[in-house]
Amino acid sequence: MSLDVPPALLEQAERGEVDEAAFVDCVRTSLPYAWEMVSSLVAQLKVDGGEFADNQTPPPDEQARGQLLRALASNAIRGALERHFGVRLAFQNCHRVAVFPLDSAVDDRLARFTSVRGQVLNQSPELRDC
Repeated sequence: MSLDVPPALLEQAERGEVDEAAFVDCVRTSLPYAWEMVSSLVAQLKVDGGEFADNQTPPPDEQARGQLLRALASNAIRGALERHFGVRLAFQNCHRVAVFPLDSAVDDRLARFTSVRGQVLNQSPELRDC
């Protein structure tokens, strides 16, 4: 499933620029699992503080997994989510989503999370087919 684009948003895109708030709403309604994952991590980061908040629980089914992949693999969707929530997103495997504040003080932690070493250390046989 791709985004469920309302006719008005499609018409807007055909005319030129797209209202980002309308696009974000389209993402929210089209990819509810991915939206909830990101918004809950943003809330967790705000409550707990720290350098980042992440999810390590696999999605409940393939539909949810697909939503995460679509949201985080698309530059447009990922960028819109980052701007909307005011965070930087990072992604490993099929489900490990992390949110980092825009604060440059966490740049080193983000770099470690997104490094080749971080990716290798996050592997497990259970996730081979995700």
